Amino acid sequence: MSQKRTLEESELPSSKKTKDSGEPYVIELRSDTLTKPTEEMRRAMFEAELGDDVYGEDPTVNSLQEKAAAMFGKEAALLVPSGTMGNLICLMVHGNSRGSEALVGDQSHIVIYEQGGISQIAGIHSRQVTNRSDGTLDLDELESKIRKDHSDPHYPITRVVCLENTHNVMGGRVIHPEYMEKVHQLAVKYKFKIHIDGARILNAAAALNLPPSELLKYADSASACLSKGLANPIGSIILGSKEFITQALWMRKLLGGGMRQAGIIAAPGIIALEKMSKRLHVDHENARRFAEKLAELQPLGINIDISRVDSNMVMFSLLPGKGTREKFLELLSTPMEGPGGNYEVRMFDSGKDEVRAVFHYQVTADDVDRAIQKIETVLQTL
Repeated sequence: MSQKRTLEESELPSSKKTKDSGEPYVIELRSDTLTKPTEEMRRAMFEAELGDDVYGEDPTVNSLQEKAAAMFGKEAALLVPSGTMGNLICLMVHGNSRGSEALVGDQSHIVIYEQGGISQIAGIHSRQVTNRSDGTLDLDELESKIRKDHSDPHYPITRVVCLENTHNVMGGRVIHPEYMEKVHQLAVKYKFKIHIDGARILNAAAALNLPPSELLKYADSASACLSKGLANPIGSIILGSKEFITQALWMRKLLGGGMRQAGIIAAPGIIALEKMSKRLHVDHENARRFAEKLAELQPLGINIDISRVDSNMVMFSLLPGKGTREKFLELLSTPMEGPGGNYEVRMFDSGKDEVRAVFHYQVTADDVDRAIQKIETVLQTL
């Protein structure tokens, strides 16, 4: 019998156990950050041609950067260790003068989850604009908060506006090119730059069935994660003009982001871009089917708006009287009697009276059914 494993077999995460193993079968829906690299990625890491990337001599990193720039329609790209560092570097380049201001969504990842780095490290003043439920910023409010008088020393100067696509906190909502064009018109009028936190920009492209370059054609810079649903174990790409990336290279060095034989990261990153990106629609289909099945459980206490499901995330809540999110999640992650009860289903408490489920390549169509069975069993016990 051949010992060779297929890619499909290797896609089961190590945390998943079969019934025969005697351990619970885990359906991991907390985040797509919990994905493991595929066997093909592991082989690529082992076999990668390496050099010193700080000297610009790692051929695998150079290849990744060239492929990313072409895919996203930008002149150049730069590999960085994380999306948080990528966002910070981009804003440091755009706001590289004292008195700079960035306009950011009040529910953005940059505001909530990046420790205020643009102020703490870059010295950039942030001014928040309300995120609407679809992840966009209200254009009237945005325009009202742009500093228009650059001659008055009382005010900082608006250098950059940040958007997020897909939008994490709003549940994976997708921002359309038509909206981006309207923000671009403001950028031309008031002379500021546009940065896209595109941690899941390829999910947005898959959801809209558009090439990634279409989603960034109005952006001056962007960051794009190679991890999450793309399954690379580490790394993000930042994108922009050649001049921008030259300046970003300096900022990366300042932050300690220069890496040596980084081809071991870049090799699976190439697979992430060229192969894993092409199957993201499967995650979206699983998320949609999960949401539709959840809606059927409304009589048992589920509250969900299916129209909010744009990509690989599903947000839902419990109706009053069905207990707390904490108890619900505890029971989901505990083996119990009943249909689907022998599975552990892990989801994320969003902290906004909602539970979040995120779908990725390690979650199968059968897992959707198993998770729904477990949820139904839990709801009947609450």
